[in-house]
Amino acid sequence: MSTDSTTGTQDTPSTSEQLASRGDSRSQRPTNEAFRRFIASGWDETVPDAERREAADHTPARRDALVRRLPATRLVLPAGVLKVRSNDTDYPFRPDTAFAYYTGLGTDEEPDSVLVVEPSAEDPERAEATYFFKPRAGFDSSEFFADSRYGEMWVGRRPTLEEASQRLGISVRHIDDLRDHLAKDVGANLSLSVMPGVDAGVEAMVAEIREQNGLPGGEEAAEQFARLKEAASEQRLVKDEHEIAQMREAVAATIRGFEDVVRHLPEAVAHARGERVIEGVFARTARADGNGVGYDTIAAAGDHACTLHWIRNDGKVRTEDLVLIDAGVEVDSLYTADITRTLPVSGTFSPAQRKVYEAVLEAADAAFAVARPGLRFRDLHATAMEVIARHLEQWGLLPGTAAESLSPEGQWHRRWMVHGTSHHLGLDVHDCAQARREMYLDAELEPGMIFTIEPGLYFKENDLLVPAELRGIGVRIEDDVLVTADGVENLSAAAPRRPDDVEEWMAQLAAQGQVIGPRP
Repeated sequence: MSTDSTTGTQDTPSTSEQLASRGDSRSQRPTNEAFRRFIASGWDETVPDAERREAADHTPARRDALVRRLPATRLVLPAGVLKVRSNDTDYPFRPDTAFAYYTGLGTDEEPDSVLVVEPSAEDPERAEATYFFKPRAGFDSSEFFADSRYGEMWVGRRPTLEEASQRLGISVRHIDDLRDHLAKDVGANLSLSVMPGVDAGVEAMVAEIREQNGLPGGEEAAEQFARLKEAASEQRLVKDEHEIAQMREAVAATIRGFEDVVRHLPEAVAHARGERVIEGVFARTARADGNGVGYDTIAAAGDHACTLHWIRNDGKVRTEDLVLIDAGVEVDSLYTADITRTLPVSGTFSPAQRKVYEAVLEAADAAFAVARPGLRFRDLHATAMEVIARHLEQWGLLPGTAAESLSPEGQWHRRWMVHGTSHHLGLDVHDCAQARREMYLDAELEPGMIFTIEPGLYFKENDLLVPAELRGIGVRIEDDVLVTADGVENLSAAAPRRPDDVEEWMAQLAAQGQVIGPRP
């Protein structure tokens, strides 16, 4: 508890203070004055110039677009807080997607910080931005050595206010100034909105300020907050040049990860939980070459490939099986790839495996063939489903014709592919998910959009409607696709897709042995 020096009243510790004090009952840190003077002395206090982030050239236009979408509103975008994993240990921090998009920050920057975006007083079509965070404390502060949440000896050096401003190209203030800034001039001519579900403390602060200044609460406030979330999601549907470059880096790193996995397949086969060997090899590449994995890796061998989100990854990898690997590297800017390849563990497809694989590949190629500006996003799925239904009819698996199955009253083919063919991709693996239907499924493709094409077929081993030779075979082929002015570019084309190419690629990598591939 802290005591206010002017009122003498006791303040309830903030969430940050409570978290920072976890484990104090077992602390053996010295607190005497001689130690404090000694530990504060003898340090080089030089502060190097901070390098301006490349993203800072692009974030002003993003923020301008946001204030035009939500006029006369002060917009509060928290980074989020650390989340407890167990007792006094936290999960690695990953900032909220909207915060990252409008600040240009990435990796683990910066828990408990907040970006505020509002219309400029001179020009309401332009945005003013202020970043609030807890800067580096001095060596003479107990925070330096005693604070396991913020202390430099515990979590590393934090930037100063000046450094943060240089990096982001915007005004930066101490987080303690946030409340006063949010409350200033709020009322009839200026509303206040917050990204919901990110930081409960900041959200409560915004609700209190709204109430104090006569702004509505309850469902009306919640609807306003939801519009901010929707606007931020829809704005990311079309990527700018910086985002496209980051996606290219994420895809390249992901393909290196797949190559490393193929080199280590013999190790996976030899291990009782070979799927985790695959997961671990990819994670090593993702962490070394990027920020980490963009989502939990799916390493699904045999029948596990028929479980769409198989992330337990505790199964054996047998030579005679296929292994479906759905994985993506998230680079330091937090953009992630999302690629799936289904590989024959032996290096060679069996006739039954090749039959299913080629049907899925044909469906993917059909979606690629129609993808271009002006096509509705939902038509990618419809095109792929025509191919899937036709093959299932030819194999005698449908209770009627392919045409009947494709009708709204049929849909029998979806038994073997219940997921969609495409989703947007970017800072989130399922990017732009809060966008309205008319902006997503029903929208036309535009240059700069990035999404996946990922049809599949999944024949579970206990599916009695499927011939025995197909049971336990699951295949998905997923690529990351950029819409161009006159068509699309397969960003992940360097990872072979055609069965003969896959076999040749695997043979070449196997010959290199269990080594991690060369890095750029």
